Amino acid sequence: MKTKFITRKNIRKFQQLLKENFTTKYSKLVGAERPITLIISLTIYCVFISQLLIAAEKPRIAFFSGPTATIQNSQPLITSNKARTKHDLPLIKDSSGQPLSYDMLFPQRLGTPVTIYIKQFSAHPLESDVSELYAAPDGYINSQGDFHTQQKSPSDIPVYKVILKPEDGLYPLPYMAIQSDGKAWNGTATEPGAPFSQARQTFYPDASRTLEEIERNGGGIYGMADYDFFRPAPPGGYTKGLSSSQRTDQGKGNIPPERHGEHFFTYGPYNADAPRSHLARVTNMVQKAFSSGLYKGAIWLEGSPNIEDTVYWLNLLIDTNRPIVGNAAQRKRGLVSADGDGNIVDAVHYITSEVWADDKGRNRMGAVLIQAQQIFSSREVQKEDARPGGYVYTGGHGGIVGSTGMDGPRVTFFPNRKHTYLSELRSTILPSATIGVRKEGSKVWTVTVPIKNSKGEILPSAIPLVTIMKGSRWHADPLVKTSGEEDMIARREKHLTSYPLSGIVAEGLAPYGKLVASMETELRKAVLSGIPVVKAARGNAGGFMKTDPDNLFIEGQNMTATKARMLLMASIMKLGMLPPATNPNNPTKEEIQAIQEKIEHYQKILHTH
Repeated sequence: MKTKFITRKNIRKFQQLLKENFTTKYSKLVGAERPITLIISLTIYCVFISQLLIAAEKPRIAFFSGPTATIQNSQPLITSNKARTKHDLPLIKDSSGQPLSYDMLFPQRLGTPVTIYIKQFSAHPLESDVSELYAAPDGYINSQGDFHTQQKSPSDIPVYKVILKPEDGLYPLPYMAIQSDGKAWNGTATEPGAPFSQARQTFYPDASRTLEEIERNGGGIYGMADYDFFRPAPPGGYTKGLSSSQRTDQGKGNIPPERHGEHFFTYGPYNADAPRSHLARVTNMVQKAFSSGLYKGAIWLEGSPNIEDTVYWLNLLIDTNRPIVGNAAQRKRGLVSADGDGNIVDAVHYITSEVWADDKGRNRMGAVLIQAQQIFSSREVQKEDARPGGYVYTGGHGGIVGSTGMDGPRVTFFPNRKHTYLSELRSTILPSATIGVRKEGSKVWTVTVPIKNSKGEILPSAIPLVTIMKGSRWHADPLVKTSGEEDMIARREKHLTSYPLSGIVAEGLAPYGKLVASMETELRKAVLSGIPVVKAARGNAGGFMKTDPDNLFIEGQNMTATKARMLLMASIMKLGMLPPATNPNNPTKEEIQAIQEKIEHYQKILHTH
């Protein structure tokens, strides 16, 4: 789906057309004897065009909050020693047993304007070394704390006088809150073992606060773009609800009370994983935002171990010619060298720079992940380690397609895969229904499975179940006289009886995807029952798996098993399940041929996406 985007160039064209139409037709209407009316109308018209140009000056970027996003996770708020002294509570001590020299400061808002005095030459150790370059201070503070515009004693301290106001935004301040029982808040969200209802949340409910903190710390992103915030699967939630007037995200009406594990998803002592069905909500919300034509691009925020899968999913499903960027963090907000803010700033620079655009302004890169000043193709990126820079490319051929840095983003390679508006799996062209399979007793038959509702939105029930199984040598047991693998049999039966849309990714030896014979036998029976199976190579294989048109499997080329899983899920919604054989233990040649013909469609998608 192609969407129009408001740009200064488009407005200039509209301005010229309107001007030509206005001057030829309206001047005839008012006549030469009424020049004042014409002048007033032209003035109104010029003001309207000026406002449009101002609105088009900055692009608009959509921020989507995904589950377990460390990039939106803060350090637990710790009661400061100032507050502990005030309430006669035990002080925080360092490793030597002495009270902390400095409290940790947390960004907070002032309740009222306050006048403060800042000591001159305290911003840098060498400011005073070139004091002659500086203007005089605003005044001086004497030993009693009184302010005077003139120095009256050599001991008077030169200061700058400033009024801080609530509307100034966040300021780093000591945390003064204590618990309702009079205890101090320590470095945990709650007491160990306490239920979630008694815990403080550390994850932000959307990215608006994250961006405000970035801007306060010198990010310089407010002047680059305007931002809207969405919560398709956020890491933090409003357990008591939120009034519409207080919302910082895009949405109408009050937010009803949200439940942990259903509406928002955290990690840590209260771990809650987003269900597979929630991918429908994610896809629909991102697609709706892009279809509005309002956004130059989008940034997806999620936990670092899982973001590689979701960004690839967006790469396959979202119909847009605008960029999609994934960002994650390996360290919480507030820690020394927290890396998330820099990744977000780089993503904003990437989107606004248009290095992703072809000569027609369309995105050439597909969805990417930007981490530690590297730009990764979403198909090839994988988390390697829990540290800044802990992402690597997979598949042995490319993956890192550019970089960011002091000179701005640079693109060095363009992915040669179908993506976003070029993808054959994009949500806007998925069918309204597809073919699934169901088993009762020994019989397997096809069923129709709805994919979309009447609005064209993907249904939660349409997201297929695709599981991953691993194989290895030294697996077969010659003492077991069975024809198959018990785990594989149980998995196949669960798929067929409970999930009309399902698939399997089998990870075998690199680079062939080979499994032991008994596992391949049971996988073949799964295929003959209608379940598509992709064979992937173990690890980050650098070679391309050979496509064998004579077998019953989909070869995964150089894809990792996790990426093959996302691609197979999307492909099943597009193509439907395989035609099952009447008797999977004894299929006919015609049934095998029908299955292989369907597999060819799957294989084509895998080769091109």
